[in-house]
Amino acid sequence: MKRTRILAATAVAALVATSFAACSPPAKENGSSAETKSGVKITEATSAADFGGMDALVKAAKKEGELNVIALPPTWANYGNIIKAFEAKYSIKINSQLPDGASQDEINAAKQQAGKSTAPDVFDLGQSVALANTAMFAPYKVEHFDEIPAQYKDPNGTWVNDYGGFMSIGYDSKKVPDITSVDDLLKPEYKGKVALNGDPTQAGAAFSGVVMVAMAQGGSADDIAPGVNFFKKLKAAGNFLPVDPTAATIESGQTPVVIDWDYLNAAETAKLPSWKVVVPSGTAVAGYYFQAINKAGPHPAAARLWQEFLYSDEGQNLWLAGGARPVRADAMVKAGTIDKKAYDALPAVEGEPVVVSEDQSAKATTYLASNWAKAIG
Repeated sequence: MKRTRILAATAVAALVATSFAACSPPAKENGSSAETKSGVKITEATSAADFGGMDALVKAAKKEGELNVIALPPTWANYGNIIKAFEAKYSIKINSQLPDGASQDEINAAKQQAGKSTAPDVFDLGQSVALANTAMFAPYKVEHFDEIPAQYKDPNGTWVNDYGGFMSIGYDSKKVPDITSVDDLLKPEYKGKVALNGDPTQAGAAFSGVVMVAMAQGGSADDIAPGVNFFKKLKAAGNFLPVDPTAATIESGQTPVVIDWDYLNAAETAKLPSWKVVVPSGTAVAGYYFQAINKAGPHPAAARLWQEFLYSDEGQNLWLAGGARPVRADAMVKAGTIDKKAYDALPAVEGEPVVVSEDQSAKATTYLASNWAKAIG
């Protein structure tokens, strides 16, 4: 699963450096001086119109011929098929690095590879990491920008939410009793069995998992301390399993209980019929990932074409096919362009959804930085 690495800063740096070293050609010009037909630098183009329209954007992207993506596992929200579809449609090669990397790894790689042909062109980030690094993003508005609700985008297109879901608990009903509440996880039956998808100081899924647990314990998005305290109790009880969950660990039985996004947990039911998914009542934490362009990326036109593809009906429905909720869903339902079968199959959610605000995210991130390691160390 994506963004699951729990690593010290030095280990993360070593992983990034090692991964890129094997395939990193010498640094070369990253296209920053290239211009569109209208005389605008490609790196400063804020819409397809700056290229002279979509056809001109496609031509410019094909000329670059490549796109660097990072931290996009094939099984995460259908990214494997999304990458294949983009490559087939535009004949542009996608170089995928660190597929199991965390959101922070994406930012680290962009800084370490700045000015090189291997630097990531685009980001797909959890909220806290995205909002802390907006100075690295290039504003861009896709053709469907106006159909994206205001609360899910920066008004200038610096970042745009792409797909999301609700935090959930997935479990193997053959290995543990049915789970109806977060408190169940403290019971002896779950000893050594409860995994969280990542480190909440680095990974968006884990961050939202702590928020969900906090709400179940009487806290809120404004007060996540009860969530951190719960994980401390979980660790003390011997129930917390410090293993990053993946499809392999779930299917092998290594991680029989996983706190993760509903679309990732739900995807496992097709492979493991005994796998069940629950969004605990009163803890409907909704979260969207943040899509952005690396303003220093080596393939600026391809990066912008990638955004256009992701927010097209085709791209949005591909995320939906992976169980994720595309940000343009409401507009697509109204227009009749949504994949209705896939949309109707999304897990049911009870209660008013909670979306963590920018201020709440900043406050929670600060709290986690000071308290998470102490709680589960």
